[in-house]
Amino acid sequence: MRSLLLCLALVWLTAASAAPDVGDAAPALKGTSLDGKPFDLAALKGKVVVVNLWATWCGPCREEMPLLDGFAKRHAGRGVVLLGLDEDDAKDESKVRQAMAGFSYPALMAETAASDDFGQPRALPVTYVIDAAGTIRAKLWAGGTPVTEQSLEAAVAPLLH
Repeated sequence: MRSLLLCLALVWLTAASAAPDVGDAAPALKGTSLDGKPFDLAALKGKVVVVNLWATWCGPCREEMPLLDGFAKRHAGRGVVLLGLDEDDAKDESKVRQAMAGFSYPALMAETAASDDFGQPRALPVTYVIDAAGTIRAKLWAGGTPVTEQSLEAAVAPLLH
């Protein structure tokens, strides 16, 4: 009986910490962005949202940030919103601010978010594309489809009206 309870607990913990995937409802994400503005992913229903999980110490993350920024700028008038969700420790906020200084999109630190149901990513960077109804429609990452201009366009274009 004890073994069964332990197995069930492990299954529950694994399921509870599982990263969101394509077809899932977008997880809750709420907090204050680095620029001091409140952010609530649920309030963006009706828009296509691109959420990029990254960290200052992640070279591939930093390499794709200019591409993401350019894409967001080109598509902002079409209802596309980009958010950087930083995975650094809260004590490294100054590094995060410095890294974001050259970009126009907002960033939120996962560790200081009021709610972050994206969970701890298994790898960085990972980018989620969420449709206007709040459903994840694409997951872009190095272990599958990486972020490129083409992959972003292919994921986002069908979601725009």
